[in-house]
Amino acid sequence: AATATAAGAAAAAASISLFAYYFLFGRSGSKFPWARTTGADDRRTRRKGLVEAVGNTPLIRINSLSDATGCEILGKAEFLNPGGSVKDRVAVKIIEEALKSGDLVCGGVVTEGSAGSTAISLATVAPAYGCRCHVVIPDDAAVEKSQIIEALGATVERVRPVSITHRDHFVNIARRRALEANIASAQREPNHIQTNGSAYVDTKTLNSKQTNGSAHASSEVPDNGKCYPNSDSKGGFFADQFENMANYRAHYEWTGPEIWKQTKGTVHAFVAAAGTGGTIAGVSRYLKEMNRNVRCFLMDPPGSGLFNKVTRGVMYTKEEAEGKRLKNPFDTITEGIGINRVTANFMMAELDGAYRGTDREAVEMSRYILPV
Repeated sequence: AATATAAGAAAAAASISLFAYYFLFGRSGSKFPWARTTGADDRRTRRKGLVEAVGNTPLIRINSLSDATGCEILGKAEFLNPGGSVKDRVAVKIIEEALKSGDLVCGGVVTEGSAGSTAISLATVAPAYGCRCHVVIPDDAAVEKSQIIEALGATVERVRPVSITHRDHFVNIARRRALEANIASAQREPNHIQTNGSAYVDTKTLNSKQTNGSAHASSEVPDNGKCYPNSDSKGGFFADQFENMANYRAHYEWTGPEIWKQTKGTVHAFVAAAGTGGTIAGVSRYLKEMNRNVRCFLMDPPGSGLFNKVTRGVMYTKEEAEGKRLKNPFDTITEGIGINRVTANFMMAELDGAYRGTDREAVEMSRYILPV
């Protein structure tokens, strides 16, 4: 019974994080510039392929909260992306940038250490670019996530949860899997070299090269950015969602402008949680550039250090740093948000403040807004 209760609570928390990832506040009593019109630009059109179905998600007025507060509160319906979350945008951006730079090639494998949403998105999107996906996931994450990822055709490797400072943390293992794929790919080629323990091969020129210290194999990418896999893997690419700035750029160049356009520039505040920090960083920075008066806030769960970082400037004491604690004092059901380090993506955020919300509040709110 306890397991069923926990699973139900986790599902509720997941539903609120998917449904109400963003809250946009407008003045009470104003006309609704974000509402659907009958103009030609607003009509649904066919989209070519899965990748084009990512993004352009609607804003949904949350009637219960809007009526209760006297403000127009809108949720960005990112759950309508093909992979079910905002991370579809990140997966598209990471893969397209990697293909363009040559760090990933057609037929290669994308590796990532993820507790869920990003893994699902990469597994959904990678095949559209002719690539495979290998996900390393902590074994305390909901088993349903692993089942979804496997059903999408990706390889799932479940490992015990350890500190990010440990070599066998799921993110560090994913990094190694990409390197191993590159070495294996290079060894299959007649002409290859190894540099600093990493293998590189250019399948077009057979001249080895290195980019930003990352192991990769380069090949020509078709003009449409899509490619199709060969029978053998063509090396690996570590997506690195926490530190890869394509994450931030996906939201600065795509999600933020989308919100601004949908609200016709009348958005007054933006609220989001953070894991990698890419969403809140990209959206907040774009909205602030468009209007410095837009207020942007973080919502952080217990156990995460970001609330303290935003409100006090200090994330944790030396004794509380990740890798120093004997045990995490918090057990939260809000998977995928909250972290105890500052990522390169989060450093780009422009925030006016932060709030802390509990598991109970997340579950109760998910039930409250469910009827919309």
